[in-house]
Amino acid sequence: MTLRPEHIGCPEFRRLLRADRRGFLRSGFLGFAGLSLSNLLRMEAQAKATGGSPSRDKSVIILWMRGGPSQHETWDPKPDAPQDYRGAFGAMRTSVPGVQICDLLPMSAKIQHKYSVIRSLHHTDAGHSAGDQIMFTGHPPGQNVEQNAYPSCGSIVAKELGHLNPKLPPYVIIPRNLPGSGPAYLGSRYGAFETQADPAKDGPFSLPNFSPVDGLSFDRLDERRKLLGSFDQIRRDVDASGTMGAMDSFQQKAWDIVGGPDARKAFDLDAEPLKIRERYGFMPEYIAPTPDRCGVPAWSQRMLLARRLVESGVRLVTVDLRWWDTHVKGYETMRDGFLPRWDRAYTALIEDLDQRGMLDTTMVIAWGEFGRTPRLNATGGRDHYPNVFSAAVAGGGIQGGRVVGASDKQGAFPAENPKTAQDVLATMYRHLGIDVTKNYDDLQGRPHPILPRGTPMDELFA
Repeated sequence: MTLRPEHIGCPEFRRLLRADRRGFLRSGFLGFAGLSLSNLLRMEAQAKATGGSPSRDKSVIILWMRGGPSQHETWDPKPDAPQDYRGAFGAMRTSVPGVQICDLLPMSAKIQHKYSVIRSLHHTDAGHSAGDQIMFTGHPPGQNVEQNAYPSCGSIVAKELGHLNPKLPPYVIIPRNLPGSGPAYLGSRYGAFETQADPAKDGPFSLPNFSPVDGLSFDRLDERRKLLGSFDQIRRDVDASGTMGAMDSFQQKAWDIVGGPDARKAFDLDAEPLKIRERYGFMPEYIAPTPDRCGVPAWSQRMLLARRLVESGVRLVTVDLRWWDTHVKGYETMRDGFLPRWDRAYTALIEDLDQRGMLDTTMVIAWGEFGRTPRLNATGGRDHYPNVFSAAVAGGGIQGGRVVGASDKQGAFPAENPKTAQDVLATMYRHLGIDVTKNYDDLQGRPHPILPRGTPMDELFA
C-alpha cells in the first residue's frame, strides 16, 4: 500500500499501524526519518533521567572492504614465496624501516608511520554474510546470515553513547545497510541512518531523507509539520497507554535533526572545496563488471563524506567499500581498479583527519570479512579465506608504524600473535569508553554481553 495524506484515518491505514507499528515507524512517515529518530531521542532522555550520560567526544570510521581484500596484495605481501603464492605484485619499503606492503600502494607506503597493520586476524567462516556478522558484532552468525542475530557495533554505540551532536544521528551508514550492520534485539531505534544516495555517483549529492516528497520544498516544512502532527491521535489510538503520545516533544526535536541546518550542512558534500575532493579522488571511478573482472565502485567521495560526518558529530560511520571479491583475474582487477583508488582515498582520509586535529579522537578501521586464499586459482584470482587476513588501523591513540602479529611464509595461517575480530572490536569499544561486559536481553529475555570475548590490543598503543 502506498501511503498518502488522504489515507489518514482510513481503516486500512489503521490496520497497517496495528499490524506493524515498529516497521511503520522505522520507515519514517512519508519517506522521512523523523519518527524513528524521535523514538531514539525519547529513549536517550529516559537514560539521562536515570543517570546515563554520553561518553567522551570520540568517534569511529569503519572502512568496510566487503568481499575480502587479499592480504598478499595489500598489507602482507610475500615476495619470497613461490610465484603461485606471491602473485604478480612485489613488495615495497615504507616510511617505517623493516615494514613492507604491496608495491601498488606507494602513497600508503609513504604514510605508514601514521597507521598500523594487523597481519594475524582469523576466524572460521568463509561466507560473505556470515563473515559480516562476525566482524560487525563479535558474535557467531545466526541461521539467517542476512539479518543480525546480535547487535552491530554501530547499534551498540548508538545505544550506549547516543548523540554526540544532538542535531545529527549517532550512527550512519554510507550508502545503505548491509548484513551485520543492524540493531537486532536492541530495536530499530538503534539502527543506522542510511544515506541511501551514493556520494560516489556523478552529479550533486542529495539525501532522500533530507529531500521533500510529492513536490514539497523545505520552504513548506511548516505544512509538513502540521501534516505529521495529524498522526498524533492515531498513535495514541495504537498505544492506549499513552507511551507513544509522550513522543510529541521528541518528534519535534527529530524534525529539527533531519530537516535542520546542522544536518543538511554536514551531508552537503558539494560544499567541500574542489581541491580536497580531488585529493580523495574526485574523478570518474566506476569500472563496470565484465566476464573476466568484477566491477570496481567509486569509493573516494564516500570516505570524504565520512570525514565530514565525524567532524560534525556523528559517533560511528560505516562506509561500504565493496566488492573486493577477486575470484577471477585478480591481478587486473587490483592493478586497474581497487589498489590505485584505495591508495589515494585512504591516504587522503588519514592525512585529512590528521591535519584537522581529528586523528587522535577518530579511530579508523579498514578491513573486510576475511582474506583470500594464499595460492592463486587457475584464473589468477584468489578465493574466500578466513584462516588469516589483515587490517589497517589508525587514530584513536593508535601509534602508527606498528605491525601486530604475522602470517606464515605463504600467508596461509597466523604464525605469531593471532588476533580475532573480537580483539579489534574490544580495542574500538575501549576507545569509545564502552564496557563490553555489559549484557542486553534478547527477545526471549536471555542476556548477552556486548562482546563474548576479546582483548584490546595494547601493542597498537605502545
